[in-house]
Amino acid sequence: MTKLALFGAGGKMGVRLSRNLAGSDFETAHVEVSQEGRDRLKAELGFECQDPIEALDDARVVVLAVPDTVIGKVATSIIDRVPSGAMIVCLDAAAPFAGHLPKREDVTYFVSHPCHPPIFNDEDTPEGRKDHFGGIAAKQGIVNALIQGPDADYTLGEKVGRTIFAPVARSHRVTVEQMALLEPGLSETVCASLLDVMREAMDEVVARGVPQEAARDFLLGHMNILGAVIFGEIDGVFSDACNKAIEFGKPVLMKDDWKRVFEPDEIAASIERIT
Repeated sequence: MTKLALFGAGGKMGVRLSRNLAGSDFETAHVEVSQEGRDRLKAELGFECQDPIEALDDARVVVLAVPDTVIGKVATSIIDRVPSGAMIVCLDAAAPFAGHLPKREDVTYFVSHPCHPPIFNDEDTPEGRKDHFGGIAAKQGIVNALIQGPDADYTLGEKVGRTIFAPVARSHRVTVEQMALLEPGLSETVCASLLDVMREAMDEVVARGVPQEAARDFLLGHMNILGAVIFGEIDGVFSDACNKAIEFGKPVLMKDDWKRVFEPDEIAASIERIT
């Protein structure tokens, strides 16, 4: 079996990964610095944690399930103990994009990140429909980037991603720069911001007298059908009234230069704030 050292194994993400790694083709060594995390891992999955040096001994893969703000610190603290030829896997492109990973030419760096289950899916179980985050019952896509190392290592990195984020429907290979466009650019700066505005808009119509449940049902239902048309999930068109509302609404809601959030300097600034 391939030995995998999981750092941050007792965190919320680490426990998710530990659960999926159990029974896989990987022999997992769990590492967690906090007593709370060690207790959580023991209580939820029955796993004991190991000393970091012991965990790294003969490890082929090292997964850093730790916050973006400490990726560089953790990686630097263990880099001299990582076996030559091993792979270090990050779960987000922010720290690698910002250059926070220590220099080591004989180590492979890889990023695997979940897309999360899509709004339009074919989940046929209650567990699947309730798994909004992914990694439990609902199928999701993943994106992967080989930062440095032999191209042959991509297969191993993708296998790690498919295992820790299972069940996986599709796997996409991208560059670190492209992954940064996806997050924080597309998913957080754009999507999360607009969804937050939509929630504020719902609260506004409620404040103006619309019953809260009616407003929520109306908004979420329209998000479903409008999204299905816009993203080609169904073959449909908007009414003339809707098209006119969009023509008026976009310039009111969006600045003309809003796409500058995808410019390299804006992406870099966003990642600097994150890390």
